[in-house]
Amino acid sequence: MTNILFVCHGNICRSPMAEFVMKDMVKKEGLEKEFLIESAATSTEELGNGVYPPVFKLLKEYGIDPSGKRARQIRYEDYDKYDIIIGMDSANIYNLNRFFDDKDNKIHLLLEYAGISRDISDPWYTRDFNATWDDVNLGCKHLLDSLKN
Repeated sequence: MTNILFVCHGNICRSPMAEFVMKDMVKKEGLEKEFLIESAATSTEELGNGVYPPVFKLLKEYGIDPSGKRARQIRYEDYDKYDIIIGMDSANIYNLNRFFDDKDNKIHLLLEYAGISRDISDPWYTRDFNATWDDVNLGCKHLLDSLKN
């Protein structure tokens, strides 16, 4: 079993989008039993809140249901629980590295798996949910491909 944790600032936009996109990809491949996929925040700002409505709507348009997801903050035990911890941007990576001693090199940017060294922009600020969707899908596809090989 491979355990993956996606992380962004508030856990209401990018990381839940990645969580549910990856779950959908894994399900379509018939690999659900081989993965545990979740998401969390580096901050406490949105704790307990659901997926941000425009992200929720976008996921639903693609047949993905994020109902029941509530924002949570990373916990120290997450480092031992997850094999891969994926940050959405360099600020997330900075905060993850401050929180965890990444002795096992588990912390990575999502787009790193697609051979791209840039952040996934935060649609909370950009309002470009489709660009975030495209980047998340690209990163998740390459992440899944790397894990299957």
